[in-house]
Amino acid sequence: MTDRTDGARRGHPLEARGVELAYDRRVISTDLSVAVPDGSFTVIIGPNASGKSTLLRGLAHLLSPRTGQVVLDGRDIASYRPKEVARRLGLLPQTSLAPDGITVAELVARGRFPHQRLLQPWSVEDEAAVADALAATQTTELSARPVAELSGGQRQRVWVAMVLAQETPVVLLDEPTTYLDIAHQIELLELFARLNRAGRTLVAVLHDLNHAARYATHLIAMKDGAIVAEGPPAEVITSALVEEVFGLPNVLIADPVTGGPLVVPLGGGVAPAAV
Repeated sequence: MTDRTDGARRGHPLEARGVELAYDRRVISTDLSVAVPDGSFTVIIGPNASGKSTLLRGLAHLLSPRTGQVVLDGRDIASYRPKEVARRLGLLPQTSLAPDGITVAELVARGRFPHQRLLQPWSVEDEAAVADALAATQTTELSARPVAELSGGQRQRVWVAMVLAQETPVVLLDEPTTYLDIAHQIELLELFARLNRAGRTLVAVLHDLNHAARYATHLIAMKDGAIVAEGPPAEVITSALVEEVFGLPNVLIADPVTGGPLVVPLGGGVAPAAV
């Protein structure tokens, strides 16, 4: 896929500064501060209901903080117009609904909306961005099909294609491997890794610790709405942290492919001393 973003986006971090995130009266996080390293593939990990997706929604400006601020490219994200945010930051939400009767090509083309101007015709650049996004997610042959007819895994790849067609320097992904079989999970994570190497900043919520350890350049571990650790995977993923955050007895071994940490759960009546 052709990358048209500025691969040298340095000094323009995406940050949350002392934010309180809540849904009505239910407070999820208080005084939460985090800075996403620019040019990183940041992965947020943690158990269910730990605040991972809420943090992502706050960073995406879908959930306004009660206190504090989210900063994008050095400015309070609330100071941007919606189209300005959409040209800088793309989001794949946890669940998405496509309009009735829309085809794959039509849905992916909607990713170009932030780049459209009044009376501006569909451009060669728009066409190329959509074609690249379809090719990158291996959905080109699905382009004429209605989205409603696709399997869950195919739909997920099409939504990813729409976000890629948006061509933003920052991409937020909320559980992007949902509904995908293991082969397509790895295929998609490899695509994200390539995009990251080409200069995009990615922030993803993932449930699979071993996927996070293999693909992330920066990890954020959350529990009960708070950040308990962050940094390179080799420093964050320890046996003690996995047990503390997830309540999962485990041992760590070296990933035979990358040399990074690989979490092996203990179970089946096997005591740690016997492993």
